[in-house]
Parts: sequence; C-alpha cells; structure tokens
Amino acid sequence: MDLDAFERARAGDWARLEELVRLRRRTGAEADELVRLYQGVATDLSSVRSAAPDPEMVTRLSMLVGRARAAIAGTHEPSWRDVTAFVMVALPAALYRIRWWTVAVMVAFLLLAVTAGIWVATQPDALAAMGTPSQQQEYVESSFAEYYTPGAGFAAMVWTNNAWLTAVCIATGITGIGPVYFQATNAINVGATGGMMAYHGHLDVFLQLIAPHGLLELTAVFVAGAAGLRIFWTWIDPGPRTRGRALAEEARALFTVALGLVGVLAVSGLIEGFVTGSGLPWAVKVSIGAVALAGFWAYTLVLGRRAVRAGHTGDLEADRAGYVLATAG
Repeated sequence: MDLDAFERARAGDWARLEELVRLRRRTGAEADELVRLYQGVATDLSSVRSAAPDPEMVTRLSMLVGRARAAIAGTHEPSWRDVTAFVMVALPAALYRIRWWTVAVMVAFLLLAVTAGIWVATQPDALAAMGTPSQQQEYVESSFAEYYTPGAGFAAMVWTNNAWLTAVCIATGITGIGPVYFQATNAINVGATGGMMAYHGHLDVFLQLIAPHGLLELTAVFVAGAAGLRIFWTWIDPGPRTRGRALAEEARALFTVALGLVGVLAVSGLIEGFVTGSGLPWAVKVSIGAVALAGFWAYTLVLGRRAVRAGHTGDLEADRAGYVLATAG
C-alpha cells in the first residue's frame, strides 16, 4: 500500500470527520454523516493496520476513531447499575474462569511452603539463616503475636499493602516471571516462618494467628497469581484470536480481578485488624475466617457459573472496550 497516495485520497473524509467530532450540536444530516464517516475511517484504520502499519498513521486514525465513537455513543456516567453489574456479573465471571488456575497455584504454593517449613525445622543451617537463637526466641515468643495488634490503622496498612502487591502480581503477568517470583517468595517466607515456629514448639500459635485472616488473604494471593499466569499463557497460546486481541481481552477481564481483590483484601484486612489479635476464643476466630473463605468460593462458583453461562467473561462491554473490525489475511 502506498500510504502517501492513500492519505491523499482519504484526507478529505478524515478532515470532515474531525470537524463533525468537534461540533457540540449536530443536525440530523450531520449526525448521519458522522456515523457514515466513522464507519469509513474505521475501515481505513483496519486497512492501514493490516497492509502497512505505519505507527504515526495508526495512532492518528485510532484517536480519531475513538473520539468519533465517543461522539456517537456518548460518554458513560457511573451509576449504581454499573456497580451492581460489576459485582454480580463481571467480577464473578472473571474469577470463575480462572478457578482451576487458582487451585493449581494454591497447590504449588502449599507444597513449596510445606517444603520450606520442613527444611527450616529439620536443617540446622536453614534454621540459622532465620537469625541468632536469641532473635528466634524473641520472635516466636513475642514479636510474631505482637504484630497482630488490633485496630483500624493496622487493618488499613495491611489492606493497602496486600492490594498493591496483588495488583503488581497481575500487572506483571505478561512476563511470566512476576507472578512466579511473587508466589514463590511468599510461599517460602510463610513456610520458613512456620518451620521456625514449629522448631521452637509454637506451631499452634502460628496456625492460630494465620488462619483467621490467612484463609481469605492467601486465597486472594492465589487468585492474583492465577490471573497473572493466565495473561502469560494467553500470550503463549492466544487460541483462534490474534495475539493482540487475545491479550487485550484477557488483560481487561483480569484487571477486573485486580479491582475485585481490593474488596476481598479489605475483608481480610478487617479480620486481621479486628479478629486475629482480639480476645475472642481461637475456635471463633478460625470459624470467622472459614466463613469468609466459604463466602468467597460460593460467590465465585454460584454467581460466576451463572455469569459465564450467560456469555460474560469479565471483559468490558463492546461499546466500552472498542469494537473489532474483521480483516482479511
């Protein structure tokens, strides 16, 4: 394709569409012309992308098409209907689609954590790497339990920190390295701490303090790892879609997961801030954590299955995500 000749032939329509987009009010004829030119320029963009993908022209036409689409469809005002659709449809659909990835990450995480724990509890050199004997004694007898100080400030700190880490895990999913590093590091740290507590005879304290909030918190970690790895796998195997389209659709859908995990970790943070370190009986604390975990999976499996069967994936609707034009070749 001769881009210069193509631009000379189509420049008039592009300029006219630019004029129509800038108008604040349009007559009926102008509105019809806007739609006709939008369709024509969208086809031009598709042709340039497939035959001669010049970055400058692609960017220029993409911006023009996007502005024209916004002028035709109008902007979306946030509403409770959008919030309800996100919570009841988009998020559970996205979580449901990666449920087996989540289970796989969970199994790998627990195997690595248990291995690290056994290694630290049984190997003197590994135990020595956890600190001097006096430092270990202080940690297992006081510091570990004192960390879980009840209060809103502690809950907020835990929430923001965990939400940031899980978002980074998903955002770096395309590399394949980010999620694996995040999961492995957390598994080894949790397992090594448990191994040290077990060696000093405080494994029960470790499990009691981890279980109330950790059941839901670690599940959120597993989901983040699953979402990140799903993005990476989409890059490896996009299926019948083009790689770019597959990555765009999956990334948008799994960004829904990142937003949803903010809420999941908020619940976990509240449990950690107000339940884990409280004076409630341990059985009650663990039961609260188990109920929260059961609620998460019920939400994912029941609402998620229903949403997926209805054709939802967690991706944006077409008018917000952008329409896809068929191309030959």
